[in-house]
Amino acid sequence: MMAAVVIGTILMMIFPLPSFFLDFLLAISISAALIILMVSIYITKPLEFGVFPTLLLISTLYRLSLNVATTRNILLNGADGDVANLVVAFGKVVVGGNFVVGFVIFIILMVINFIVITKGAGRVAEVAARFTLDAMPGKQMAIDAELNAGHINADEAKKRRKSVEKEADFYGAMDGASKFVRGDAIAGIIITIVNIIVGFAIGVLKYNLAPADSASKFTLFAVGDGLISAIPALMISTAAGIIVTRATSEGNLGSEVLNQVRIHPKAFYIAAGLIFFLAIIPGFPKIPFFLLSGVLFFLGRMATQWIQSRQQADENLKDADEKKKDEKEINSLDNLMKIDMLAIEVGHGLVPLIDPAQDGEIVDRIQGIRKQFAQEMGIIIPQVQLRDNLQLEPGGYQILLKGNKIAFGNLMVDYFLAMDPGGVELPISGEITKDPVYGLPAIWVHKRDKEEAIFRGYTVVNCSTVIATNITKILKEHAAELITRQDAQYLIDKLKETNPKVVDEVMQSDRLSLGEIVKVMQNLLREDVSVRDILTLFECLADHCKIIKNPDVLAEQCRKSLGRNIVQKYVNEKDEIFVVTVDRLIEDVLFGGLVTTESGSTYLNLDSKNAQDILQKLMKGIQIFDKEGSQPVLLLSARMRQAFQKLVARYIPQLIVLSYDEIPHDITVKNLEMIA
Repeated sequence: MMAAVVIGTILMMIFPLPSFFLDFLLAISISAALIILMVSIYITKPLEFGVFPTLLLISTLYRLSLNVATTRNILLNGADGDVANLVVAFGKVVVGGNFVVGFVIFIILMVINFIVITKGAGRVAEVAARFTLDAMPGKQMAIDAELNAGHINADEAKKRRKSVEKEADFYGAMDGASKFVRGDAIAGIIITIVNIIVGFAIGVLKYNLAPADSASKFTLFAVGDGLISAIPALMISTAAGIIVTRATSEGNLGSEVLNQVRIHPKAFYIAAGLIFFLAIIPGFPKIPFFLLSGVLFFLGRMATQWIQSRQQADENLKDADEKKKDEKEINSLDNLMKIDMLAIEVGHGLVPLIDPAQDGEIVDRIQGIRKQFAQEMGIIIPQVQLRDNLQLEPGGYQILLKGNKIAFGNLMVDYFLAMDPGGVELPISGEITKDPVYGLPAIWVHKRDKEEAIFRGYTVVNCSTVIATNITKILKEHAAELITRQDAQYLIDKLKETNPKVVDEVMQSDRLSLGEIVKVMQNLLREDVSVRDILTLFECLADHCKIIKNPDVLAEQCRKSLGRNIVQKYVNEKDEIFVVTVDRLIEDVLFGGLVTTESGSTYLNLDSKNAQDILQKLMKGIQIFDKEGSQPVLLLSARMRQAFQKLVARYIPQLIVLSYDEIPHDITVKNLEMIA
């Protein structure tokens, strides 16, 4: 569209145009100038009208093309009076048909435009361009500093740099565009003088008009043409001056002027007094000064009332802020009393990993872990709270469960953790450390050495992966502490929607309470048994809860029903499970120390020597699983499984204790060793 405008503007200089079409084009010039002036008043910052320098050039070219077209029209048709109606109107109506008055008004407008507005706006644009370019390096450094400090992300920094560049380009363009306005003013004066002189000569020599008639007619047309060109030029020059003198504000020009003037009501009162004094001086007109004095006094009263209302509003706002502050203090105390179920605290060096505004990777990782945990274990863990802790080292982190630290580590920012899976022949240089999750030997390598470490056979992970792995491990180890009555009730309600009978049978008043069901689920989760198959769990409880009330015993019965789910993670692709067993002598010792309480729970009461001997032999015997690369599993009779598991859980936490009743008949058991 703009290309068509520019081409049409050029064509106006070449081809003659009819008078009625010139009226339309002249009206467009006035309308466009008025729109540009209004936009410059209502913008809040100069960059909102960044195309103004280009519009200034196009509008100047458009007016000069109209000058050429109207000059041609006047010189060719002026003697017959067949010129554009707007030219005639400005020549007769605006200046009263007096070409001398019109010429004087035209000269005054040109002087105002050229000497006052254009020259001032050009100087302001020149200074603004210079200072903007001088300040550009400092602004760029400030943006880089905020980016390095983590206050903004890369996208915001890029956006701000672009804004700084646009600002410098804008003021530089405005500095050059002001020269167009000045040239336009000079061209207007020259064109008008040429029209007067040449028009007078044509009227006398070609059309045989009397010198007075020729001067009157062509001068009137020339002055009308000059005025109709000067007024849009003046409006656009004013718009340029407004734009380059505006500072960035929160409102448009009108609202800013009103708000900044009425904060000083004394100025209105003093002005009203001075105007009233002028009104009583003999010889001065009374009515205008008295009327203006009254208006100024009224504006002063309005400004005073506005200030009083604003002060009242500020006081109300202050009271509201104090109230909010008190509420915030109360809420902060409440927050101090509140304990998060799960929380991760990091040092300031790891803040980008947990900050969503900086594309924190941990946030997405945790969401994935929660989904995976719900699928595997059958419970929905609560939201993990992420926050920074300035008391930690820059690369430190800690995981809190109900406000208590259960895991911690110290990472190196911008480094990767390289671990030897067993086949590395050429070690890589770096800072030797231990994996914070499992305590395995590892090396911190710089990010520039990441590819080299991978090439040499290391398993390389970033800091986010280390934290995510630690979270996953902690969730499995403490799953029993994460499930609450509310969580259990949610799972039961979901089950009741599809299987109401089994739920009603288990949760009768003489059967099991919600707390007892939660204890059964906690016993299962404590040994890494999923409760996702809650239907099978409740079917088993329905079979036994009428007689058995002890959660420990019920959990053992449920393990038998969930046996396939339990052993699935320990079998290989051939449906084989590798285990170790104990010989008859150890079984006799264990049976001899087995104690059953009145409620049905069992525990082992062994002397310290026997217990220590059995644990040492067991720890030695399960080393065979390292060769197989599988989870160590001990197979015992169902009667002593729970009691023995409680014994070994503290000393050999990686050992899985299963009973014969939990192994499905289609799973092949491979006994690697018998502990004797």
